[in-house]
Amino acid sequence: KHSAVCCSDRFVASPMKRRDFIKYSTLTPLAAAFPSGAFTMPAQSTRENPQGTDAVTLFIAGDVMTGRGIDQILPHPGSPRIFEPYSRSAWDYVRLAEKANGPIPRPVDFAYIWGDALALLDEAAPDVRIINLETAVARRGEPWPGKGIQYRMHPDNIPCLSAAAIDCCVLANNHVLDWGYAGFEETLSSLSGSRLTSVGAGPDRAAAQTPAVFDLPGRGRVLVFAWGLPSSGIPATWAATARKPGVNLLPDLGQSAIRDVTDAVAAHRQAGDVVVVSLHWGGNWGYPIPDEHRRFAHALIDAAAADLVHGHSSHHPLGIEVYRGKPVIYGCGDLIDDYEGISGHEEFRIDLALLYLVTLERDTGDLRQLEMIPMQRRKFRLNRTVRNDSDWMRKVLDRESRPLGARVE
Repeated sequence: KHSAVCCSDRFVASPMKRRDFIKYSTLTPLAAAFPSGAFTMPAQSTRENPQGTDAVTLFIAGDVMTGRGIDQILPHPGSPRIFEPYSRSAWDYVRLAEKANGPIPRPVDFAYIWGDALALLDEAAPDVRIINLETAVARRGEPWPGKGIQYRMHPDNIPCLSAAAIDCCVLANNHVLDWGYAGFEETLSSLSGSRLTSVGAGPDRAAAQTPAVFDLPGRGRVLVFAWGLPSSGIPATWAATARKPGVNLLPDLGQSAIRDVTDAVAAHRQAGDVVVVSLHWGGNWGYPIPDEHRRFAHALIDAAAADLVHGHSSHHPLGIEVYRGKPVIYGCGDLIDDYEGISGHEEFRIDLALLYLVTLERDTGDLRQLEMIPMQRRKFRLNRTVRNDSDWMRKVLDRESRPLGARVE
């Protein structure tokens, strides 16, 4: 039996039976989403651990961009030289952030950028931690011709990912080849050498399509598949082929793409597996969910038997849907970046971010619980939000999720 529980600083609710909705506590920067359910909240209770042998909890995040300005404050900064239309030094982004919010200490330790998120993740103890790593990890390489933005992190700064115990780095995105094939090959080898699993890109198409597999003793496996879409800015020439390294790219969201994903999942899925399909799609700004994104997400659940659709590319969180008991996160928003102090798009509050903790039933893959913890990026660090910011995020998520059949309260 699933019940709603409450304590002084968190609210967690679990599914009962009526309609899909999302619940967001006004007392704390925490939200929970559940399939098919109305609920009641006891006046007094204690928080239950949502995990157990009958459930799997995943931490998922949108873009984690630890290059450029972030790289410069870490213990082993690479060359700050960049080739952007308005900047030639990554230090420009550090200075913008400091102008907005004050001095940033440097060098910082590897855990610094995660700030308050580390304790929250440790408390949640997710089984697998998945991010979209939105940067090359390399010393070598030349900027991709004609590409105006280039991200890269020095390989010796990879411990900043290990500091948050990241398990899986999605690479099917529009920045992994920013520094050409030499930088891409170094990215793959650097991550592999640090025992970080990557997915969605590789030395050839077969490797790029191969899922990341995580064994959970006594509870089956978690399979993570990743694809990128041209709508996110991935050049068509980045697509991996039988003879060329690159990204696992879907040219569009048509029937052929659905078959490709379905066949890929079927080739690897075993009974009892939890399947995550991670997609880098869509633009950076704006809340509307394209109809083709909804149709494709539904097809992934209907045809490919996906248990979680993990979307990213948008710089801010998008609305959430629960379709046939499966969560669809259309856009997680950025988690870590160096955009602090950049003007424009203020209406999206890009200083705010979300940690997503998704708990799925082990036997069915259905959603048991979704917690979203708002954070604020300040001085290149993740901090807990104040109530006003938390409430703003709640209202936006409610507004954007209602058209998808969900509520945020």
